[in-house]
Amino acid sequence: MSQELKSSSQRVQDFLSRHGQQFVVRQMPASTRTAAEAAEAVGCNIGQIAKSLIFKNKATGEPVLIVASGANMVCTRKVEQATGIKLSKADADFVREKVGYAIGGVPPVAHHAQVTTILDPSLKQYDAIWAAAGTPNSLFELHSNELEQLTQGTWVELAKSPHIQQEEA
Repeated sequence: MSQELKSSSQRVQDFLSRHGQQFVVRQMPASTRTAAEAAEAVGCNIGQIAKSLIFKNKATGEPVLIVASGANMVCTRKVEQATGIKLSKADADFVREKVGYAIGGVPPVAHHAQVTTILDPSLKQYDAIWAAAGTPNSLFELHSNELEQLTQGTWVELAKSPHIQQEEA
């Protein structure tokens, strides 16, 4: 983990440093592409993984970032009811073009432009959470209140209920 950061991870580290944060981006020897892989890599509960999912705002075509607990699936209906934003899936090309990162390594910060951000309140229950840091094998540790400060996100109840049959992106 002492190796030099890849450029995408360095952008995240630079963002964190510019914003007065003492977070350290860690490149892991194994994949952290999925919440389960990330949790295994750092030895935490899957719920402590803050997965960054990019959706497309159907009305504007702009990206919407949802930072959800790794234990939750996102219910887009709940997001729409709370925010008025209708979401559609975003493909890999859209994600890379709009936020500057590949799927599996999208961080909650340091995007090409300001992104509407919605945060999962389930993350508030943990003392420490882990978020992707620009590549499919890099992470950084933070607390939910720091996530809110860094992203300027809005907390919205978005977890899919087990009995609702709706697709998660």
